[in-house]
Amino acid sequence: MTTADTARLRAEEVLDRARGENRAALIAYLPVGYPDLERSIEAARILIDHGADMIELGLPYSDPVMDGAVIQQAASAALAGGTRTRHVLEAVEALSGRGAAILVMSYWNPILAYGPDAFARDLAAAGGAGVITPDLIPDEGADWITASEQHGVDRVFLVAPSSPRDRLAYVASHTRGFVYAASTMGVTGTRASVSAATEGLVERSRAAGAKNVCVGLGVSNGEQAAQVGAYADGVIVGSAFVRALIDNEGDDTAARTALAAVADDLRAGVERARTET
Repeated sequence: MTTADTARLRAEEVLDRARGENRAALIAYLPVGYPDLERSIEAARILIDHGADMIELGLPYSDPVMDGAVIQQAASAALAGGTRTRHVLEAVEALSGRGAAILVMSYWNPILAYGPDAFARDLAAAGGAGVITPDLIPDEGADWITASEQHGVDRVFLVAPSSPRDRLAYVASHTRGFVYAASTMGVTGTRASVSAATEGLVERSRAAGAKNVCVGLGVSNGEQAAQVGAYADGVIVGSAFVRALIDNEGDDTAARTALAAVADDLRAGVERARTET
């Protein structure tokens, strides 16, 4: 067993910890390699130090179907800078053991190219908790389900407001860690409000057998985090963090300050969510 193995936290451990504190978990997304590998790792460290319970490290990909304009801009820059799958695993290892669960968010093709069993093996060895696969459905994920079971890696599948009950039950039964509830049928990005259908989706997912349901897409500030954190097990935020980096490109001090401020606001939101209800 490696040092990373002993340090790695799984998603459910982190969600149980947050539940014990009567709050939702704060889950932060950042693409690896933007503005470069070292500074993307440093950005994730800042988010952990400012209250993120779980980090989603994005593996930059040329044909994203779920990423909005902000994340696409950063991911495209990371790809142009030479970021590849091995760099994501390096980032996982660098961040493991700091008190947060470290997941990778990846489209299926890069994992398929690396080899599903090899990716699950190397991710676990690096201290990673699991993988979110936005374009892989469990019906077509037999190889990934086998590999993730073999190496003890969480596999997170998505549900949407349009998912019927039997579909929610199917996804929940094949998921490990948490079900990712997409608050809208669109792509990532900040929005003025979170869809009113989201709470119903969380309730329906739980009724269909999901223990942990985390909500992503559209949350960008503390007020929205408090709204979603009142009923979800985790609040997932990406574009607001990436925007803080993009808006301060070329000024590392300002970027770090902006990231910390966004994280503090969101963490305060999940902290007060259930004290206000």
